[in-house]
Amino acid sequence: MNRIDDQTIKAITTLEKAEYDNCHFIQCGFNELNLNNYSFSECIFEACDLSNVKIANTSFKDVQFRQCKLLGLKFEEVNPFLFSVLFESCSLNFASFYKVILKATNFSNCSLQEVDFSGTDLTDSTFDNCDFSASIFDGSILKNVNFRTSYNFSIDPSRNQLTKAKFSKENCLGLLNHLKIEIK
Repeated sequence: MNRIDDQTIKAITTLEKAEYDNCHFIQCGFNELNLNNYSFSECIFEACDLSNVKIANTSFKDVQFRQCKLLGLKFEEVNPFLFSVLFESCSLNFASFYKVILKATNFSNCSLQEVDFSGTDLTDSTFDNCDFSASIFDGSILKNVNFRTSYNFSIDPSRNQLTKAKFSKENCLGLLNHLKIEIK
């Protein structure tokens, strides 16, 4: 497989199968592209559309996504070896992180609507100003996760590990939704 290093790649819609190291992708439209078995290390994706991209066995090592559309991605299919990502101002609606290890991952200003976090290990992660409408947390490890500024989540404490997780007074009602009670 070819290796491509230290490149800025702008406004393309196809991508050569290669190992990309320290590359910056800007305004690329990879919607529904097959990126199975690609490798990205220390790369930045900025204002790119990666919706419904196929990512089976794809490596993401220290990869940043900024202002990207990542609708419907199945992160449980990626290569787990050294998997490390950061999401800033991204739309990850309908994505799945089923049983993915995402320790110390930062999500900032993201839309995470209808995302599956079942069985996901998010220990020490931060969700800053994220929308979790209709997202699923079931058997998730949420130890020391910071949810203080996030909203619209519904997390059943009896079905998830929440040791030292952080919530604000304003958003902690999302921990009671499963009780079907009315709070005024």
